[in-house]
Amino acid sequence: MINDKMINSKVVNTVLRLGVFLLLAAVIVLIFPRYSNTFRYHYEIGKPWGYATLTAPFDFPIFKTDEQVAKDQQQLLSTFAPCYDYIRGAQREVLVVSLQEMEWLRTEQISRISVIQGRTSKIYPISSVYTPMTARREKGYDCAQNLVRDTALTSTMRQKLLSALNYTQDMVQKEERIIEQGEIVTDYSYQVLQSLSRAYSDKSIGAKQRVWTLVGESILVLLFLCLFIIYLFVFRPSYIHKTSRVLFFCLQIFIVIALACLALRFNLSVYIIPFAWVPILTRVFLDSRTALYLHFTTILIASVIVPAPVEFFFVQVVVGMVAVSSLSDMTRRAQLVQTAGWILLAQTIAYTAISFAQTGDINSINWRMYLYFGICAILTIGCYGLIYTFEKVFHFISSITLVELTDINSDLLHTLAEKAPGTFQHSMQVSNLATEAAKEIGANALLVRTGALYHDIGKIVNPLYFIENQHGADNPLLSMKPMEAVQVIISHVTEGEKIARQHRLPEAIVNFITTHHGTSLVRYFYNTWCNAHPGEQVDETLFRYPGTKPTTKEGAILMMADAIEARSRSLDDFSEESIAKAVNQMIDSQIADGQFAETPLSFKDVEDIRRVFTARLTAMNHHRISYPTLNK
Repeated sequence: MINDKMINSKVVNTVLRLGVFLLLAAVIVLIFPRYSNTFRYHYEIGKPWGYATLTAPFDFPIFKTDEQVAKDQQQLLSTFAPCYDYIRGAQREVLVVSLQEMEWLRTEQISRISVIQGRTSKIYPISSVYTPMTARREKGYDCAQNLVRDTALTSTMRQKLLSALNYTQDMVQKEERIIEQGEIVTDYSYQVLQSLSRAYSDKSIGAKQRVWTLVGESILVLLFLCLFIIYLFVFRPSYIHKTSRVLFFCLQIFIVIALACLALRFNLSVYIIPFAWVPILTRVFLDSRTALYLHFTTILIASVIVPAPVEFFFVQVVVGMVAVSSLSDMTRRAQLVQTAGWILLAQTIAYTAISFAQTGDINSINWRMYLYFGICAILTIGCYGLIYTFEKVFHFISSITLVELTDINSDLLHTLAEKAPGTFQHSMQVSNLATEAAKEIGANALLVRTGALYHDIGKIVNPLYFIENQHGADNPLLSMKPMEAVQVIISHVTEGEKIARQHRLPEAIVNFITTHHGTSLVRYFYNTWCNAHPGEQVDETLFRYPGTKPTTKEGAILMMADAIEARSRSLDDFSEESIAKAVNQMIDSQIADGQFAETPLSFKDVEDIRRVFTARLTAMNHHRISYPTLNK
């Protein structure tokens, strides 16, 4: 019955996590920019057509370019004559306009005018029109202005003349081939494509077309997310079973896609958006493989809406690979700046290369793209703030934080060194042992090193109750009953957890404190009690640590290193054979006690750890030769 409930609970939780991905897909499709037409191809003159062969879906005209229209207008207006009313009573032998009117005629490049006298009009060349000043100079007498432009009639005649302008130059018949895949976009084919796009805009897009567009976008987004979910189930099942991980993935995708949609709505280049945030954040907190897969998922979704999706995807794939490769282990802030620099260089090379490969013409390069890449690199550095935020929100721990925690001059470690110097030295030795073992089996060496430094901080509360801090003084535990003494020993775990939480240590470090003894038996006092009470039944739980068993390789390594380092201090013989024997006995007893049952350690891992511990302890306790004294 209990198993059925557990299974049902797991199923419900899994369905809820999948629902988060489904909600993400719905939100993404809703925030996608909506376009006024369904002609959403991207093309540039001099670059190849990156889609399938395009044929005309209906008859449409080929519109003239703006330059062609302007030229035709100029040609038509060259014969245009503005209308002027003649003022009766003025000199008839000379046509005179004001100086301002003459300047307007010259600016508009008017070659003739129409003079209206009564119900008749007559065309005069502009050379026969004077201003009062030029009339005095050429005619020898003063002449007043006798022509006034009829603006209403002039405007009407101008519009009538322009109405005869033809804005199209040809027609494309339905199913006529427009351009083939890979064909270079020429000036003419570009104009045809522009005309088709305009024709789509002029046609009313019905509700049915909008629905099918929405369906297509939804299917694509769901497909890409499903592929990522399948990856998680197959290769990273532990991630899909943690709600925090699922929310972490979805939030990253949403942030970047939302920024891309915002850029497109304001007609900004999508290349200023730092898509590298996704692989950087995922690599810092998780692993490279997942970082790349999540990045590919994100840029595939973005490719649905961005212009030139093939070029975009090519450049962003390079960005993701560079981001992951340059952050093998982020332990310094400067590494993020270096990564941004490498990303800038990679984007520049990738874009330039694909432009040359497509056109073979340097003039086809959009030089503003390099400015966009520079902005993107600057924004990539801003990922450092996101690392801190995500670390707090999702209880992650980054390598930068681990490095900061290993500073032995920090307040907490300094307090440990002052109040419990023996424990501090023990922690340092355990840290060295655990680090070497973690490196050998491919575990997180920096994490286990940090956890080892803090695993015994609970001994700060009662340092003199632990033998490493007594320095030859009487052991106060020996004057206590075994039941009381064992509680003092066990309390350093619970006290350590309290101190860690007071100092706001990351949860990953707190886990080392609570699991470094697991549920193991405090054998010294257990055996003492049993020897003092032969034949009596004893409740073993009274002599066992209350902490949980380790569930990670790092936690298991720390448990082994802690026990073996303490055991090595009781050895009389530090030969390799005696050390190997002690290592094997301690690890075998922990395995027999079931302390590693919930960890992913393999048999090979355990054997490698045994070998590293033996070699390391032998080196730490090597024999030195005696220095001879001088004979007097």
